[in-house]
Amino acid sequence: MHPPGPPWRLALLAAALLSACAAGGVPGTDRGPRSPSGQPISGVFGNYLVGRFAASETDTRIAADMLLQALRADPDNPEILSRAFLATLLDGRTEAVRLARRLPENPAASLLLAGVDVHAARWDRAEQRLRTLGRAGPVQVLQPALLAWVQLGRGQPDGALATLRPLAEGNRLRAVNALHAALIADIAGRPREAERFARMAVADQPNPPWRLAVLAAGVLHRAGKPQEAQRLLDGIAGGGDDTALAALAAQRGAMLTGRAIASPAEGMAEAYAALAGAMRQQGAGDFSLVLAQLALRMRPGFAPALVLMADTLADEDHEEQALEALDRIAGDDPLAPVVQLRRAVLLDKLDRLDDAATVLRRLSAAYPDRPQAPYRLGDLLRGRNRFAEAALAYDEAIARVPSPGPGDWPLFYARGIARERSGDWPRAEADFLRALELSPEQPYVLNYLGYSWADQGMHLDRAKAMLLRATELRPQDGNIADSLGWVLFRLGDHAGAVQWLEKAVELEPRSSVVNDHLGDAYWAVGRQREARFQWRRAQTLDPEPEELPKIEAKLRDGLPDPPASTAQRQP
Repeated sequence: MHPPGPPWRLALLAAALLSACAAGGVPGTDRGPRSPSGQPISGVFGNYLVGRFAASETDTRIAADMLLQALRADPDNPEILSRAFLATLLDGRTEAVRLARRLPENPAASLLLAGVDVHAARWDRAEQRLRTLGRAGPVQVLQPALLAWVQLGRGQPDGALATLRPLAEGNRLRAVNALHAALIADIAGRPREAERFARMAVADQPNPPWRLAVLAAGVLHRAGKPQEAQRLLDGIAGGGDDTALAALAAQRGAMLTGRAIASPAEGMAEAYAALAGAMRQQGAGDFSLVLAQLALRMRPGFAPALVLMADTLADEDHEEQALEALDRIAGDDPLAPVVQLRRAVLLDKLDRLDDAATVLRRLSAAYPDRPQAPYRLGDLLRGRNRFAEAALAYDEAIARVPSPGPGDWPLFYARGIARERSGDWPRAEADFLRALELSPEQPYVLNYLGYSWADQGMHLDRAKAMLLRATELRPQDGNIADSLGWVLFRLGDHAGAVQWLEKAVELEPRSSVVNDHLGDAYWAVGRQREARFQWRRAQTLDPEPEELPKIEAKLRDGLPDPPASTAQRQP
């Protein structure tokens, strides 16, 4: 779903959820526990520091182990208690519930305990916990939907819908609240209300997120609107991104006839997972993990929460843990094909390209008319500089798109790069032109093609116009500024080249190519000392192996003639 609020609201929610309740001092009693590897740790303070460091590295297992050891040595320290609770929650441990009961002021603890009450059908107690969170401030993002599900569990569908109706009808969080109202009305056997709320949930979204579209389609189908439901799914399935496969899997499965959300606990898990996705989009990975774990407490094996967890762990370079999270998703879940795409990327990061390719080829066979799997294979091969093989994979992906539209430009752009890097410039140029035909305002394509022309000394005026437009579209992109500077250099406008290449160096100070180009431009305008400085800097910034001798020659002999250089590429 779309983020349920602006960034400041999400940041405040994150701060509230992870409040450390650090009323006590820094732990410091001298005890002698050991780490899981058996190495001695210098007392509770050592365990505490190791646990905090592990938590900062998103190593939830070590963080929980160490902080629990510290807590056993100093059980009344509120700082250790709060951090141990968070670590055990993030690691999915049963101890989290026990620790939560000792943290009545901690919002994450209250949410966890409310979930325990829901599973035990203690609806009054669950509602009391949720209401003590308050309606002011960031908690209002979650509270209405959670309260509504608890009210439904108590057997009060009228109260549940009354909680959500004003927010669904006039609130800027309308889509989220309308979706939950539709799901509640659907469970309560009120198809007309469910239909109305489902339409409200997608009304302002021409291209709704896949999960919203799938859930709304299911509600509409059961409300007697199968054609409307099918249009929603067709819109997602016709896209080129990964979730198109999930929409196709949903169509193949029983998500339209059977309820994807069938209980209050599952509805609360949906709310947590949606907000977890929004938190990750804001760069708040730790907070996303907390919400994903809360979702999994409500609904074990919940695929959207596990995918979010895996994505967040992958962001922190924990590929093995991310794979473990994906392994918990059932093979018949609608997200299963998306999971396989994620698995391939993770395997590649672990230097297991052959395994990744096997996963993608199986997925390609399972969806023979969809481009996602061969396209992803092409990306992985291109990342390993296996450009000719990548181009063949892109061939297969493009062959599966009989009528390319504006959203398919990346296929031709990627194949163009693979062809250009494998020495097939005529066909690469045709791909870049085709990408621009599909989507004329793509700055990366304008940059790559414009620079490639400039580097070959061809179509220089056209290349200049393309790169000027690209800089308008991406004014803070140092690679594009460098490309424009380079085409000006090739046109003989050395003063203009200096201006743009200086800007490029400001934006990309650690690029060997950009610094090398600025050195060339300085030499051309007679600023030879500055030119040598830039070349020396380029020499220290890990240039491509074939470029290093050229830089050394310029440092030795200067620049008698306009240089030839490799293209500034934007992969």
